[in-house]
Amino acid sequence: MKTFTTSLLCLVLSTTAYAATEKPVVDGRIIREVIKEISSDAYEGRGPATPAEDKTIAYISQQFQAHGLKPGLPGGQWYQDVPTVTITADPAMKLHVESKGNAFDLAYSTDVVLWTKRQEKHTEIKAADLVYVGYGIKAPEWGWDDYAGQDVKGKIVVIEVNDPGYATGDPKLFSGRTMTYYGRWTYKYEEAARQGAAGAIIVHETGAAAYPWTVVQSSNTGAKRDIDRDNKGMDRVSVEGWMTGESAVKIFSAADQDYAALKKSASTRGFKSVPLKVQGSVAFDNMITTSKSHNVIGILPGTSHADEYFLYTAHWDHLGHCPPVKGDDICNGAVDNASGVGGVIALAEAFAHGKKKTQRSVVFIALTLEESGLLGSEWYGTHPVFPLPKTVGGINMDSLQMIGPARDMIVTGAGKSELEPIFAKYVIAAGRTISPEDHPEAGHFFRSDHFSFAKVGVPMLDASGGLNIIGARPRYGRQQQEDYTALHYHQPSDEFNEDMDFMSAAKDLDLFYKVGLELANTRTWPNWYKSAEFRMVRDASLR
Repeated sequence: MKTFTTSLLCLVLSTTAYAATEKPVVDGRIIREVIKEISSDAYEGRGPATPAEDKTIAYISQQFQAHGLKPGLPGGQWYQDVPTVTITADPAMKLHVESKGNAFDLAYSTDVVLWTKRQEKHTEIKAADLVYVGYGIKAPEWGWDDYAGQDVKGKIVVIEVNDPGYATGDPKLFSGRTMTYYGRWTYKYEEAARQGAAGAIIVHETGAAAYPWTVVQSSNTGAKRDIDRDNKGMDRVSVEGWMTGESAVKIFSAADQDYAALKKSASTRGFKSVPLKVQGSVAFDNMITTSKSHNVIGILPGTSHADEYFLYTAHWDHLGHCPPVKGDDICNGAVDNASGVGGVIALAEAFAHGKKKTQRSVVFIALTLEESGLLGSEWYGTHPVFPLPKTVGGINMDSLQMIGPARDMIVTGAGKSELEPIFAKYVIAAGRTISPEDHPEAGHFFRSDHFSFAKVGVPMLDASGGLNIIGARPRYGRQQQEDYTALHYHQPSDEFNEDMDFMSAAKDLDLFYKVGLELANTRTWPNWYKSAEFRMVRDASLR
C-alpha cells in the first residue's frame, strides 16, 4: 500500500509539473489579438443589426479564412441570415399603480424596466389587476402549479425570480439551490403568456438573479431584439419586465399585504396565487425596425466521415451602446464574449494547422443575439446548416477564465451528458480536477447558447477554467469572479487589459481541443444521460 501510494503521488506530481510547463497547442496570442480588436471602441459594443455588426462579422470571417477554415454555408458563404426585429420603447414611460385612492408612479429604469416583444407601434395596459403568482411555475412533474384556480387573463402577474428550491435550499424541492429552467426569466414570461396574462413583471433580487439591478438596466433598457417571427410576437404578453424589490414592497403595502410573508409562502407546496386588489397601467410607443443579423460559420471538412460534425461555438454580440458610466456608454464586452470568439478562432487555427486531420468535420460558429435571449443559436437549432442527427456534439464558450492558471475546471450544469467523462479524462491527465459550480442557483446552463442546441437534442459541453488559482491566496479567484460580476458584467468597464492571462485561457482551450479531436476521429456518439431532460429529443433525432 505504501509503495502504491508513493507511486501515485509521484505520478500526480509529475503530471502536474508536466501540465504546468507544457506549451499549449492553442495559441494564446490569437485569443489576445481577437479580444483586443473586437472589444475596442471601434466596434461600439458589437450590437446586432447595427453598423458595428458588419465590421464584427467581417473581421471574424476574415480570421476564420486566415486561420484555414472554409465557408460553412453553400455557395462559399460565411454568414447564416437571422431575421431580426428591433423594438425600442419610449423611455418616457412609467408604471402607474392605484389602490383605494392611493396612487403612485414607478419610474422607468430606477424602479421598473419594461418592454414589449410584440411588433406593435403602441403598447398600453389600462387599469389591469395585479396578481401575485409566486414563482410563476406550472410543473406537473413536481406537482406544482402557481396558477391553479386563478384566472389571470388580461391581468399583470408579479413573479419571483429563480425557483422555490433556491429560497428554501431543500434539495428535494425542484433541484434545491441549483436552478432549474423554471427559475429562468425566459420561462416565466412564456408561462405567463400561456396563461393569458397581459403583463408579467419579475421582482429583482441580486442573489436569486445572480446579478445586480445595474445589469437589468444595461441589458434591458434601449433596443430589444428578437427573431422576426411569423406571428410578430403576438403570442407573448403585452408587457414584460422587472421591478426592484423596493418597488414590490411599495405595491404590496398599497394592497395591504405583507410582501415578505407572501414571498415565504410562495416557496411552499400548495401555494395559491393572491390577487392584490391593485391596478397597474402603462403606455408607451415603440419604434420598430426589421433587419438581418448573422451567425458566422466556418468548417474544416473531415476526411472519411465529412457528413458528421463536431461544433465549437461562442457568441460575438454584446450590448452595443448602454447606459453611460462616468461618460462611457459603450459596453465593450471583452470577457463577455470577445474572449469566447477568441477561443473559437484560436481553436480553428489549432485544428487547421494540426498534424492530424480529422475524420469528421469540425465546425466553428460565432453566434449572434445571445444577449437578446439566445436567438442566434435558437435560429440555428430550428434552421440547422448541418443535420442535427449528424451532429455529434459540441463545446460552447461564453467568457473564458483569464484570471490565472487554475488547478481545476468547472462544468456548467454537470451531470447531463456523456461528453463530461470524456472531458474529465483530459482534465485529470493534465493534473487538474473538476470542481462543482460556485453558484448553481444562477442557472448558467440555461443562460448561454449551448442550451439552444440542447433543446434540439445536440449534446453540448459548457465548461471554463476554475477559480482555484495556482500561487494565489485562498479565495482570490472567487473574489475576482465576484468583483467582475458586481462591477463589470454588462457594464462599460468590461474592457480589454494586458493583465488578462491569455496563456492560462489557452491551456483551458487545450482540453476543449483534445475532446474535439477525439470525437472527430472516432465512431463514438455521446448522448445525454437518461435522466437529462434532452435525452428523449436526442433519441428521436437519432432514430
